[in-house]
Amino acid sequence: MGFKSWLSIPFAKLEARKVKKWSQNPIAAQKKVFNELLAGGKNTLFGKDHNFDHIYTYEEFKRQVPITDYEGLAKYILKVKKGEADVLWKGRPIYLCKTSGTTSGTKYIPITKESISNHIDAARNAILCYIAETGKAQFVDYKMIFLQGSPELDKSGAIPTGRLSGIVAHHVPNYLQRNRMPSFKTNCIADWEKKIEAVSIETSKERMSLISGIPPWVQMYFERLLKQTGKKYIKEIFPDFSLFIYGGVNYGPYSSIFEKLIGKKVDTIELYPASEGFIAYQDSQLENGMLLNISSGIFYEFIPTNEFYNEKPTRLALEDVKLDINYALILSTNAGLWGYSIGDTVKFISLSPYRVIVSGRIKHFTSAFGEHVIAEEAESAIQTACKIHAVSLNDFHLAPQVNPPDEELPFHEWFIEFEDDPKDLMTFRNTLDVELQKKNSYYKDLITGNILQPLKITVVRKGAFQNYMKSIGKLGGQNKLPRLSNDRKIADLLNY
Repeated sequence: MGFKSWLSIPFAKLEARKVKKWSQNPIAAQKKVFNELLAGGKNTLFGKDHNFDHIYTYEEFKRQVPITDYEGLAKYILKVKKGEADVLWKGRPIYLCKTSGTTSGTKYIPITKESISNHIDAARNAILCYIAETGKAQFVDYKMIFLQGSPELDKSGAIPTGRLSGIVAHHVPNYLQRNRMPSFKTNCIADWEKKIEAVSIETSKERMSLISGIPPWVQMYFERLLKQTGKKYIKEIFPDFSLFIYGGVNYGPYSSIFEKLIGKKVDTIELYPASEGFIAYQDSQLENGMLLNISSGIFYEFIPTNEFYNEKPTRLALEDVKLDINYALILSTNAGLWGYSIGDTVKFISLSPYRVIVSGRIKHFTSAFGEHVIAEEAESAIQTACKIHAVSLNDFHLAPQVNPPDEELPFHEWFIEFEDDPKDLMTFRNTLDVELQKKNSYYKDLITGNILQPLKITVVRKGAFQNYMKSIGKLGGQNKLPRLSNDRKIADLLNY
């Protein structure tokens, strides 16, 4: 054990105790954040427009601050981009995080000197909780890679602008800088395929112990490494590789292919970062779900998803949520977002402490026939089917077929990129359909009532989803393929 790993264990235990302290007093932690946010927004343009002077309770906050999205804050963010101070939060942001929106085009999310620690500390605490619980720390002595966007910032405007992962790269603690890969030059390569090639060459002879990134892009990195080195397993290239950190998509459908690529099981840590704030992270290898980050500048509200589009939906504070209900996630933050819907849905699987899973996106679902299948249900169904039939897949997309030819009944069409094809595709299809019926009673009723026929599978060739993402300019980085759609816009563009 090296000096860093030896020192990290007592430090990890100290920080884990701090996490446990606020996680055991969640309502007090949220009340403190709420009051700090009101103080920070009181003298801003938004605060004056929404009478922050007269807000003292959560009920008053709900009356004065509406639920909004990026379009609702766009007029304020335009002023922020021009360099105006005291618009959404006191002073000026230190960065604008550039992110692609599905309805808003490019979005610019403020990051302030108060909010930057939220992004940094949560990722750090996830690793420290892992060390404190498991005692495994040797990985900190070796190399670590974080597959991310370019750290280059656009400084042509009033506020430096860049992608979230690139911004965070400028705040990696000094004690990790020597361990960190890839090099700055390689990290700045804009073309993702060229970047993966350069990263593979740069890291293939290093002693890598920790790898982090969105699963489909890490898979691409692993496959490139194996092709480049001629090795059969990643463990042959990186024998010290012991910890995979991921976020952005559900890892379940990828787990079997990753185990096959790596050649062994490695521990994993799930993160829930977003441009708007670092929302949750896995704090235990013994428990499911991710610990809600409730003591770091974010005040949370929750709307039952079946009410989200109501004129006056129910808005709940943390103390009022219940287990196993899908909620739309609403944030108010010390970056100056107020009553902001980020578009994600979560489900609580523990209330002591508050742990969540990401169940999907408000706008990513399949409900052409009233069934409202969400990502959690589809991912769980296909994960079970893959396990039963001992197959693995790279990715999938589900779209409705409302008007099939030849007077067929409508159906769900699953576009699946298998790593290894099922021995009997029809049997696999039947299993998948049954599993989805178990997850969604409305879908079951449509099948048993002969409104829909059982789902159909279209097997797509290897690389089809990567090629689709490349065709729309979203290959790599933090970009993710929507797994569910309520139309056929993606399905019709797939070259399968």
